[in-house]
Amino acid sequence: MTTLVVCIDRDSPAAAACPVVGRDAVESLITQTGVVDPEDSRVNCLLEGLAVTDELEAEGSAPVLAVVGGGSDSVGSDREIAGQIDALVAEHDPDSAVVVVDSADDERLVPIIESRVQVDAVDRVVVRQARDIESTYYLLKQFLADEELRKTVLVPVGIIMLAFPLLLVVTSPTIAVGAIAAAIGVFLIYKGLGIDAYLSRLPSQTREALYSGQVSLVTYVVAAGLSLVGVFAGVLGVSAVGDISPFLLANRFAFASVPWLTGAALAASLGRLLDELIQQEGVRSAYVNLPFGAVAVGLVVRGFSAYFLERGGVFEPFQVPETNLSIVQIQGFSLDAGTRLGLFILAGILISLVGVRVATYVSHTDIEDELVE
Repeated sequence: MTTLVVCIDRDSPAAAACPVVGRDAVESLITQTGVVDPEDSRVNCLLEGLAVTDELEAEGSAPVLAVVGGGSDSVGSDREIAGQIDALVAEHDPDSAVVVVDSADDERLVPIIESRVQVDAVDRVVVRQARDIESTYYLLKQFLADEELRKTVLVPVGIIMLAFPLLLVVTSPTIAVGAIAAAIGVFLIYKGLGIDAYLSRLPSQTREALYSGQVSLVTYVVAAGLSLVGVFAGVLGVSAVGDISPFLLANRFAFASVPWLTGAALAASLGRLLDELIQQEGVRSAYVNLPFGAVAVGLVVRGFSAYFLERGGVFEPFQVPETNLSIVQIQGFSLDAGTRLGLFILAGILISLVGVRVATYVSHTDIEDELVE
């Protein structure tokens, strides 16, 4: 069984003499290369080729040791090496090959050999003292070759390195470090939640919605406006109270903004539901249940915020005024915080159940229509 042991040297200084075939010729090449540059890794590659040849002879094979190389790091050099492999295969007709390389650039030529003869093994030689350094070098080289990784890692790091000294000039080190940490946190959340991918798709989705005349486009704009109103109402609610704890301030903001935010969610969900109805392709139960869920969540959040505000002394107990409906007369009374919270929770649960019931009915109706068709 003939095995071709090939040492690849893509930019060999002895390219004119390649291919070098035979043990004696390779030993002579090792001496010449080592005398010129004792630190050249090519010497280790050639010595590894000799070691592999001896190992194959000990196993009973008939190895043919050869060195192939080109004159430069180019496509033309690769074609020269391909021609040398063709000549070796035509002359020795090997059953298989073992490839010995000393760098990632040389390893790129393994497919060329595989297309001519079966490759049983690839032996990559790394000088022991430089193994960690060379591995790190190739990892960095692959990293820098990836455009997406460069944009994701190097650009933010570069901005931070530019911004940090500027912040140190205009403010204290504590504020500078805090600002940098906050910026990194925002960036990680931005990438982790996939906000960049969503924003990249947003223009095309907006154009599609405009061209197709979707109702949801208008309702989304309405929802955005109601959300801004809700945030503004929450800020006004917080500014109207005195010096209270941050927890009560958050509840005061929620109490004032939740009705508007619920209206925003309701507008957006109704617009999506109308789009589903207009398309006449059947309405998914999730879109039917979404408006009910938005109202239910709004009621529960407002109930809890009112409970905490009343218990914290920000609100007075809720007073039910006296009502006279000719036949029925209701005496005025006050609701304590727990009872009021219970009513809000009960209303939220009832609305959720109604939404589930309506969604189930619509889903069954769509299935029956499909069966009839």
